[in-house]
Amino acid sequence: MDGNGRWAITRGLPRVAGHRAGVNALRRTVESCTDLGIGTLTVYAFSSDNWRRPSDEVSALMKLFHTYLRREQAKCVENGVRVSVIGRRDRLSRMLLPVIESCEKATASGKKLHLRLAVDYSSREMILRAAAKLSKNPSRENLSALLGAKDVDLLIRTGGEKRLSDFLLWECAYAELFFTPVMWPDFGPSDLAAAVSEFRSRERRFGALPAAAYA
Repeated sequence: MDGNGRWAITRGLPRVAGHRAGVNALRRTVESCTDLGIGTLTVYAFSSDNWRRPSDEVSALMKLFHTYLRREQAKCVENGVRVSVIGRRDRLSRMLLPVIESCEKATASGKKLHLRLAVDYSSREMILRAAAKLSKNPSRENLSALLGAKDVDLLIRTGGEKRLSDFLLWECAYAELFFTPVMWPDFGPSDLAAAVSEFRSRERRFGALPAAAYA
């Protein structure tokens, strides 16, 4: 979800206004997923490196997470959306943790969409922690299980950036990558549909030859 701050600055607004607009973009995206056949959506809400940002911006982001989870919980239950938060929790505020746990518990039975929010998340750190537990029985399958990982089909990055930035590195081994200059606050159903349409037009070989090569 890139481009919130730049979106706000270009409009003469404080960066936090961009983050607030980004919450609305997330709501639009979640509401569009079912119609496009998307069963799991993972969004990079706050990376472990984002703690380096100014303390007032970090504080505003944490308040937004708190507000979003409380405000959207009932709607998620109603619409069959299961919410999970991935990443570290030991550095999150005591006020935020019970809200996360409440939302996860209340939405646990949701079947239409699994919404995963990556908060204080670092893929390299997750892999390192999981690998440390694999000394006796290392395998791809066991590492994936420890990560709670499923292969990513499509990774969309907004805001014109063209890098992974420590996001789902293990899971994205064969993901299709889609980069768009659209800032996250402007991202909408048509942008998501365009990304999904391009994904469906690509030939995924997973290291094998195209089907035509066997003809």
